[in-house]
Amino acid sequence: MKCSVFIATSTDGYIARPDGAVDWLHSAGNGQTIEGDKADMGFQHYISSVDCMIMGRKTMQTISSMDLSPDQWIYGDLRIIVLSQSLKEAPENLRDKVELYHGDLQDLLASLEAEGFHHAYIDGGATIQSFLSLQLINEMTITLAPILLGEGIPLFGKTGKDIHLQQAESTAFANDFVQVKYKVNYK
Repeated sequence: MKCSVFIATSTDGYIARPDGAVDWLHSAGNGQTIEGDKADMGFQHYISSVDCMIMGRKTMQTISSMDLSPDQWIYGDLRIIVLSQSLKEAPENLRDKVELYHGDLQDLLASLEAEGFHHAYIDGGATIQSFLSLQLINEMTITLAPILLGEGIPLFGKTGKDIHLQQAESTAFANDFVQVKYKVNYK
């Protein structure tokens, strides 16, 4: 099963402030509007290529705190699995949108594949790190916001060994964000 990442970071590699806030994503950049098919920096194209999503508990809680209306919900009817060791149920506003999972990641992927799923969107810092440590991520699209936070929650942690990124594709957007897509090679 293909597993990929589509995520934004500050230019210094943080996915959130130390308290988990991502407010900087909306204030970074030069304010210039991106128009046309690049307005969402490739998200709709990406999301249409996946058939399920696996995210961490903290990511789900961040999404829940946004209290999105049905019109704002960007994931459509995508099957979303939330990894959590501690939660027994999802927040009220996400109960019909996500399912909780506690267990082995490789077993989860095997189960999804047996059900006919082919491409999983992996989201959330700790979740991405777990998938990388098991050598399960095939490609990553990282959008760098033009801001230095100086501290926060990093996208990457200790890897235990070098992970090679190759076949780079990059796009610079009018708002000063830069997106880089890589294939992952664990050698």
